Amino acid sequence: MSRLTRAVTAELLPPLLAGTLLFTAILSFGYFFISSQWLVGVPLGLIGHWIALQVPDTLVKVFPMAVVLMTVVAYGRMSTERELVAVQSGGISLGRVARPAGIIAALVTALAVWLSLWVAPRANVDARGLYWDVLTGAGLTGLVGKTVDLGAGLTLAIAGYNPDTRELRGVRVEKWTPGGERRATLIFADGGTFEGNQLALQGYSVYTVDYAAAAQLSAVPDNDPQAFREAVQNVFPSVVIPESASDTLNVDTGLSRKQTIAAYADAIGADAQGWPELITALTAPNTQPAEREAARLTLNRKLALPFGNVVLALCALPFALRFGRTLGVSLGIALLIAVAYYLVFFIGLTLAAALPAVPELGAWLANVLFAGAGLWLLRRA
Repeated sequence: MSRLTRAVTAELLPPLLAGTLLFTAILSFGYFFISSQWLVGVPLGLIGHWIALQVPDTLVKVFPMAVVLMTVVAYGRMSTERELVAVQSGGISLGRVARPAGIIAALVTALAVWLSLWVAPRANVDARGLYWDVLTGAGLTGLVGKTVDLGAGLTLAIAGYNPDTRELRGVRVEKWTPGGERRATLIFADGGTFEGNQLALQGYSVYTVDYAAAAQLSAVPDNDPQAFREAVQNVFPSVVIPESASDTLNVDTGLSRKQTIAAYADAIGADAQGWPELITALTAPNTQPAEREAARLTLNRKLALPFGNVVLALCALPFALRFGRTLGVSLGIALLIAVAYYLVFFIGLTLAAALPAVPELGAWLANVLFAGAGLWLLRRA
């Protein structure tokens, strides 16, 4: 590594680290402030653990702001103190001076992709599980009155939930036969529990219902009781009622308890889809078209935002050369660029949702526009 590269890197790393810590602290305090009224009496260690679980997802969001701050502060100072003029007078191009910023932004991009697709989804699920099951104790209360998809073809509806005993009341589980057949298995239970990936139901009864056969009941002659009984048996090919009310039926679920909480416990579900889940949704033959399109959008979103670090480093450089004279001005410019990028990014996501056939167009809109603007401004600079 040349002396120039080391010197420029030494200028870039402090504002990058400072910006990352500052913006992460601001967002983490926001999480705590919004939820503080429900965390009265909770040990500080648990609150700290809950906030720490949200750090991976937070870092993905704040890295672009930190990279902009890094570029504007470092190159703004070097430009103001005529260091860039001295370097260029020695025959060294601006592109070579900017190369360390591109390398650092690329490394941040790689870290952000890893966090976004492999670390943050699992941490988000753990954070929601910790919040609802431990910090607030509400557990599955948010699921009462809802019908939720547990994966593996199962849907669950509960009439009540006891947070103290973690028991479900008035349970209904449905499993429909895949392939469009009008056949379903319905489970009704007085109560039960949901731990890990298993429902344990008590006071249950199980009915397999063939709705295609039910549609034929009207064609059975009224004067043929035997034919009518056979037709009813075809409608209900299987009925299971246990001999003892204490018997337990265990049902394996696709989503775990924590994943179900993360998806359905509050109005905004956790971002819990990582690389394995997204690739499965994109490649599985039985995936519904709407689910496949949603997975395409999510994957492109999770890639586009990390790559925004490289784009914003490029876009921020001409502003640093022209306006980055003081730390206050540099901070203001960095915030304006970052806010503008996020605004265009979310507009692009809205466009992608409106055009589900080409989600890439909206997800990468901000990167394309800001990369083009950055190259144009650099040519003028």
